[in-house]
Amino acid sequence: MDPARSTTIRRLDDRLINQIAAGEVIERPSSVVKELMENALDAGASEIQVVIERGGVKQISVTDNGYGMSDEDLVLSVSRHATSKIAEFDDLSRVTSLGFRGEALPSIASVSRLTINSRSSSEDSGWKLSGLGGDFDEPRPVSGPIGTRVTMEDLFFNTPVRRKFLRTERTEKAHIERVIKCLALARPQTGFSLTADGRRSFSVPVEATPDQPQRVESILGRVFSENSIRVDSEANGMTLLGWLGSPAFSRSQSDMQYCFVNGRAVKDVSLSHAVRRAFSDVMYRGRQPAYVLYLRVPPDTVDVNVHPTKSEVRFQDSQQLYRQLLSVIRTTFLGLPLETSLRVDPSGPVSHHARGPADPHQRHLSIDPSRGPHRPFSPHVSSPAVSGSSGPGFPSAGNTTVSVNGPSSSPGGSSPVSSTAESTSPETTTDEGVRALQIHDCYLVLETPEGMTVVDQHALHERILYEQFKQRMLDGEIEQQKLLVPETVELSSREAALVTEHADLLAKLGFGIESFGHNTVVVNSYPSRLRGLNFSELLQDLSDRLEQPEKAPGRRDILDSLLQMMACKA
Repeated sequence: MDPARSTTIRRLDDRLINQIAAGEVIERPSSVVKELMENALDAGASEIQVVIERGGVKQISVTDNGYGMSDEDLVLSVSRHATSKIAEFDDLSRVTSLGFRGEALPSIASVSRLTINSRSSSEDSGWKLSGLGGDFDEPRPVSGPIGTRVTMEDLFFNTPVRRKFLRTERTEKAHIERVIKCLALARPQTGFSLTADGRRSFSVPVEATPDQPQRVESILGRVFSENSIRVDSEANGMTLLGWLGSPAFSRSQSDMQYCFVNGRAVKDVSLSHAVRRAFSDVMYRGRQPAYVLYLRVPPDTVDVNVHPTKSEVRFQDSQQLYRQLLSVIRTTFLGLPLETSLRVDPSGPVSHHARGPADPHQRHLSIDPSRGPHRPFSPHVSSPAVSGSSGPGFPSAGNTTVSVNGPSSSPGGSSPVSSTAESTSPETTTDEGVRALQIHDCYLVLETPEGMTVVDQHALHERILYEQFKQRMLDGEIEQQKLLVPETVELSSREAALVTEHADLLAKLGFGIESFGHNTVVVNSYPSRLRGLNFSELLQDLSDRLEQPEKAPGRRDILDSLLQMMACKA
């Protein structure tokens, strides 16, 4: 190639421009669903049906009962930067529609096979427009109901490199469900349904009014609804309406965090930080709050033309909004009962779960330094694991036993240390001993030739239980507790799908779980070592362990992760 010619500036053709735009707008199948559903909502649809195959890669079909399009509008709809939402520059400062760029359909068409059927209320028949990779035929008349159906097939068929970055079908389907739930929460007066590979997996009816909690309960579940706090505030031009999950209803991940600004689902760093900061005083560290918040601000105080996917916005006075949101949520929590306090008694055993507040609403930790252990203590410690022996009842693999001399110890006896052990343990004598100090029946400080080692007794106990569970699973001997009356547990659609999909793996660990319909599962049995746990919380944690969004884990990885969780909870 001529070097001089390689630096020549040239105008790109429309197909290449659309493919470049598709790289910004269409990241995965859920992006297609989002853009098509937003178009349907802007067209006044009250019912939207989504049908997908193979995680949306093979086919996505979105049908609505909106205004529909004429043949002229149908042709313009697949032209770049053609839109009915805005007409002049000033319209950008007061955008109320979900879409306004005019990039969605041409971007989707450039990387797929696209077919659009549409009929407006002013016409007796509809029109059909078909295209491949951005090249469209002339529209032809067809019969059909009022509204629009957009069918996309073979996503990224002409850009195979893009397909390599897609995840498993289950993961892509989960992303699509998340998009539909966001829009369903934003528009309670619209009905939504999702059918995946011929099976209805999600459906919500039309709600009477936008502020009724039925839509929130149908999507986030009855447990969230029963453990949520309503927020309703209006000041300085901002209206805030929503539901905050109580601090007791915390999550291990941010899968139940929804924020809407003027009906648009957004991801805003300042807003999410304000919520997390408000929860920081009343929630365990490392846990995620659950919330659904609807903000209404004047359209001219927020810029929605920031990101190609319109998922980010810029506020005119973000600091004021931050302070106001933080104040409203904190004021809401101040109205909750906070009388319960936790007293840590160093003389008594401290369990792993007692290291945080006993009540999620707890703010104060009272420690009386005058109360200390009064039991006799001898610092002589020996480690039988050094000589290869193991304590009774534990597998030898990976087992470490630490014993502390006490007045009631008997020569030759040994006992493993656990998180609920007494301050003294029976003595075991070996050739080489180590000195140790036990603190609050929770930690061991060991003196070693190299220096000092701090042992978390709970972590040590957890590791021992993990090895036990693992060995018993390999031997097929996990003790199972059957329920005389099976217990039903209501989960989110994601959690129910994950638990039922991996029912065979869970059965190897002692869980007997079956689908009971409509995001509900029935528990018939569970590992006997896990008695006394809340089944709802247990299954939520199980589903979190089962979901690996960035890769498709093997059975061994999943089982190992579940064993770790069981050891922690036991």
